[in-house]
Amino acid sequence: MKIKEKIENHVAVLSLSGKMMGGPETTALHDHVRGLVNDGINKVVIDLSGVKWINSSGLGVLMAVMTTLKNSDGMMKLANITEKVESLLMITQLMRIFESFDSVERAVSSITDK
Repeated sequence: MKIKEKIENHVAVLSLSGKMMGGPETTALHDHVRGLVNDGINKVVIDLSGVKWINSSGLGVLMAVMTTLKNSDGMMKLANITEKVESLLMITQLMRIFESFDSVERAVSSITDK
C-alpha cells in the first residue's frame, strides 16, 4: 500500500493505493497519522479511491487512526470509497461510524466548515 500526502487548509489528505491487508504497510498509515498529530495536524481525509481491497486488519487500522485523531480533538473523514470496500463497511456496520463523502473536496470542506 502506498500513501500520498497533500495538505489543504490545515487538513491532511492521504491518498491510499493498493490493498490494506495488515502488515507493516498498513500500520504505516497509523504511524503517518501519528506523525501528523505530532506536527499539529489533527484533521485528516483518507482518499480510498485507490484501495482495491481491505481486510479486518485494514479496518482495524482505520479505527485506530480515527481514535488517535479524536483523542487529539481532531477528526477523520473518508472519501471516494470503492464499491468493494463500501460493501465491507456496510456488512461490518462501520459505515455508521465513519463519515464518508463522494469526493475529497467535499470531505475537506466538511471539516473546514466546522
